[in-house]
Amino acid sequence: MRAVRIDEFGGPEVLVPVEVPEPAAGPGQVLVRIAAAGVNRADALVRAGVYHRAGRPPLIPGVEAAGVVAAVGEGVTGLQVGQRVMALDGVNAPGFYAELAVVPASQVTALPEGVGLVEAAALPVAWLSAWYCLRHLAKVTKEDTVVVKAAASGVGSAAVQIAAETGARVIALAGSAEKAAWAGEFGAQDIVDTSAHPDEAEVEEVLRLTDGRGADVVLDTVGGRAFGRSLREVGHGGRVVALANVALEPSTIDTRDFYPKNASVLGFQLTNLQIHGYDPRPDLRELAERVAAGAYRVPVESVVPLEEARAAHELLERRDNRGKIVLAVADL
Repeated sequence: MRAVRIDEFGGPEVLVPVEVPEPAAGPGQVLVRIAAAGVNRADALVRAGVYHRAGRPPLIPGVEAAGVVAAVGEGVTGLQVGQRVMALDGVNAPGFYAELAVVPASQVTALPEGVGLVEAAALPVAWLSAWYCLRHLAKVTKEDTVVVKAAASGVGSAAVQIAAETGARVIALAGSAEKAAWAGEFGAQDIVDTSAHPDEAEVEEVLRLTDGRGADVVLDTVGGRAFGRSLREVGHGGRVVALANVALEPSTIDTRDFYPKNASVLGFQLTNLQIHGYDPRPDLRELAERVAAGAYRVPVESVVPLEEARAAHELLERRDNRGKIVLAVADL
């Protein structure tokens, strides 16, 4: 079968199209024929050899995908050959940059009608992360003001919609005027171009927009120095949810920026959550049903052929994309 493999850690150029043997489903597993695979920053970190669960080359990257069930292993119930599904597996890392992948049945979710396979491939990482952070951790309600950082990213554009659906006021932060305006199309009441409001000016703008009170919830998808700003942007009794460090730099903070406000700092890491028993299927089913009903729009900026995974990673690392990048594996 066709796949894209990493034979040595490095830049996008190490993503090499190859032919590899087809896998087979064992007990409790599902063989999925992949139609589309999501491209994530975790994939780029794996490729570079700096991800905490990278393993050693040779390896096939990819932790989310959508396709059709090709076979089911012994003991698998509730899934049938030919069924449209989405799959997530950051724990066992089956490698979705391929035509076929074997996944534990506990990580495979059937798709409702009305959700395309390209859309579905974008849900398991970015959308599930935004959903869990806002609905389960921050418990956002219509009374809240929510700041979403990197609002034009896959997680960010999902978070804007999820928060707005609750009736919350959303302040979307993005790295250019164009990106900020685009994020505003998903329900943000206020937008901030962080290129025009760098560093402390960002904090001042958030405080201005909240009449000095600060936000009830700050979703920090950036990390590094941005995390320190998030602590200054949150208000009394607020919640800061940290779910990434795409800045790849240390976060230097002053505890006086949050403890006097009785603010909470909440961490989220999807793979670690799964390792400790989280079953993603109920949340993924609810997300897919809302997409099918038209409550959410899944923005996919680029659909790139599997063999051009290098170009997809180059686009991802330029950080010019608005929404998700997806690899097209097969036409199903």
